[in-house]
Amino acid sequence: MRIISHSIRCGAQTYAANVTSTIKQSKATATATATTVSNNKISNNNSATKSTVTQQTLTQATKTNIRRLIAHRQLSTEVAPLTAPQLVYPSLLESSAFSPSGNTSNSSALPSPSSTPTSALLRRSYAAQFKMNCPILIVISLACILHASLLWNGVSAAISNRGANTRPMSTSQTAAMSGVQPHFLSRGHTYRAVVGDTLVLPCQVENLGNFVLLWRRGINVLTASNIMVTRDERIRLIDGYNLEISDLEPQDAGDYVCQISDKINRDQVHTVEILVPPSVRAIPTSGQLQARKGGPITLECKGSGNPVPSIYWTKKSGAGKSSARIGDGPILTLEKLERQQAGVYQCTADNGVGEPVTVDMRLDVLYPPDIQVEKSWIHSGEGFEAKLVCIVYADPVATVSWYQNSFPIQTTDRRIMSTRANRHTLTIRHIQQEDFGNYSCVADNSLGRSRKYMELSGRPGPAEFYSPKWGRSSDSYNLTWKIDSYPPLQEVRLLYRRVLMNDTFQQPGRWHDFILTPEHRPASEPLTHIMSYTIKNLHPGAYYEAIVQAKNSYGWNEVSDIFQFIVASNTMDIPPEDAEVVASSKSRSNSAATGSTQLPPHAHSRTLVWCAFIAIGASCLLQRSHQRQVSLNVG
Repeated sequence: MRIISHSIRCGAQTYAANVTSTIKQSKATATATATTVSNNKISNNNSATKSTVTQQTLTQATKTNIRRLIAHRQLSTEVAPLTAPQLVYPSLLESSAFSPSGNTSNSSALPSPSSTPTSALLRRSYAAQFKMNCPILIVISLACILHASLLWNGVSAAISNRGANTRPMSTSQTAAMSGVQPHFLSRGHTYRAVVGDTLVLPCQVENLGNFVLLWRRGINVLTASNIMVTRDERIRLIDGYNLEISDLEPQDAGDYVCQISDKINRDQVHTVEILVPPSVRAIPTSGQLQARKGGPITLECKGSGNPVPSIYWTKKSGAGKSSARIGDGPILTLEKLERQQAGVYQCTADNGVGEPVTVDMRLDVLYPPDIQVEKSWIHSGEGFEAKLVCIVYADPVATVSWYQNSFPIQTTDRRIMSTRANRHTLTIRHIQQEDFGNYSCVADNSLGRSRKYMELSGRPGPAEFYSPKWGRSSDSYNLTWKIDSYPPLQEVRLLYRRVLMNDTFQQPGRWHDFILTPEHRPASEPLTHIMSYTIKNLHPGAYYEAIVQAKNSYGWNEVSDIFQFIVASNTMDIPPEDAEVVASSKSRSNSAATGSTQLPPHAHSRTLVWCAFIAIGASCLLQRSHQRQVSLNVG
């Protein structure tokens, strides 16, 4: 608003100056006319004395009106803002020596307003003034708008760039005159530096003269002029009075004052903040923690640095890499511990200065033994070898022993017990008939005991299916499977049934049972038996499920897992896994064409400019109408 008011005031003053120039021209013309008329009268009366008196009277009247004009113009320029009629017409009427309201003392010597030459001159003067002032008003208004825009852009740029220049200014110069007061060229600033770096604090003074420049920190004086007062060898003056501090330490943080030793004691203060890289330590410092399974545990570490570092926790995986964050802050609390939560936890501190630092803490969870068996059913045969494996988890470390049918096993040349980490293995070589049976793995520690059972058997292993889920025929299906058996298979049992399925339930039908006789296989052939069977008279597109069980000299094996398959339909449907899915796309609507239209970004600016032109034109029309009215009154 101040910028706009200043621009309008400048325009008003320019406009008033133009009006004053026009009035002066009008007055000069009127004075010349009045002198001519007076001379004519004097020549007709043949009186030289009367002509001299009339000329002096006109001169006095003109001077009086000029004073009024100057006073009125000063008043018009001081009172802002004013409208165009207020700047023009009162000045003309007041300053006119020929108006009826003029100085009556000179009325006898001046021509009357009704005289034709003078009225015509005034009207022509008003018309010329209007023709000249109306374009000038337009130009002035446009110049004011442009001037305000430029000023506003300059102010915006100054505001956006304020405080950006923090660089020290040029070095100080000695005062040429002793009476000039010294002043700072540099400015106070806050500096942040890392421990070990070198920092330069600027202090540049102009017109220092004979005054002394001091550097001090608190009450301690560091330098006086070029004299080093402090004994700290890390501090020195460079490039005049700039203070350099090398090998920064945390205790160097604080305010440093550059002071001129005059009566005013002007100071320039620099604030130094020392950035310290993070450090972290574990609590306890050993980094070893123990807790029992099911109980809580608290892990704690402390970080330091400037700024204060943020702390977060991760847990290392088996490969030594850290996983995702599991907690933030210096304290990590774990509730209801499980054995899987034991391991190495990593506390990381980071404050953005240098690289993050970490410390490792090892958590041991104390718990009774927990046993997992690699296989609960082990298939073998006479003369072959079998391995029974127990994986034992325990803290403290457990003692592991093996049992067969509740009797402890002793190490022999055929039965060997071995341990590797938490993996415990019982190896039985040259298996005999009496080696088949139930085995158990028992683990003991100070917190408890655990036991897991396994079976060593000569019976066949469970069947594993290899057929595809989708059939190729609409009324039959070929089922293929394999069975491991050391002795030859004696017979195989196949069971299948149809399953009625929909989205909510399955309704199985009755089992169809088939007994199959395997082909004779010599003992030298591999352990694995591969068999297939074609099931006929099936319903097209129907769901079926099947199971297989096998028997050898040691008996029947465990029933296999259920295998489901689908019969092909009559319509020659393509199985889903063989079909190519083609994504369909919907046509886009014409919402973009019928969407709302937004105005251009400069529409409002153009609107304001057109409004300004309309207002200027209206002002000119009003001025012209008022001019005509005044001309009529003057005429």
